[in-house]
Amino acid sequence: MGGGPLPFDPIRRAAVLWRQRWGKSSQVSAMAAATSIMRVQQSLLADFDAIVGRHGLTFARYEALVLLSFTTNGSLPLSLMGERLMVHPTSVTNIVRRLADAGLVERVPNPRDGRGALAVITDAGRAAMEASTADLIEAGFGLASLTAEDQDHLFALLRSVRQARGDFVSEPGTGLEISRTS
Repeated sequence: MGGGPLPFDPIRRAAVLWRQRWGKSSQVSAMAAATSIMRVQQSLLADFDAIVGRHGLTFARYEALVLLSFTTNGSLPLSLMGERLMVHPTSVTNIVRRLADAGLVERVPNPRDGRGALAVITDAGRAAMEASTADLIEAGFGLASLTAEDQDHLFALLRSVRQARGDFVSEPGTGLEISRTS
């Protein structure tokens, strides 16, 4: 990204200017936090694309392979993939087409829906996904500068925002809670 670090924090500077122009500290805090999330997301995505790019993937294609690898039989309908990945149907079709062109998935007719298709991960897809995962883990998913506790706290804060925005419904008691001891 860019030509190196800036000599100042542009979000902090924006917050000062925001306060001078519009006032209200709560709005300044919300703007600064939201803008920071977006800037970190852009930085992480650039890093992730570079890491998985060594294996012929983009991060979006990597996510699709991970999703398929989590299924019982390595396949999902494209419509369900779009929902889970939170992407437009056209985007998931493009992702699957590119993965199929690379031999990392097969696109087959959905036996339960004559109009739909299934994406099925191939052995080559699993290998690319596993190699990419190992590299992302080695890179600390871009968050190695945070302690494990800070990472947990960040996840909890962002999870609250996601839940309030309707990303998912609460799932207590499912065994899906993240715990450092499990």
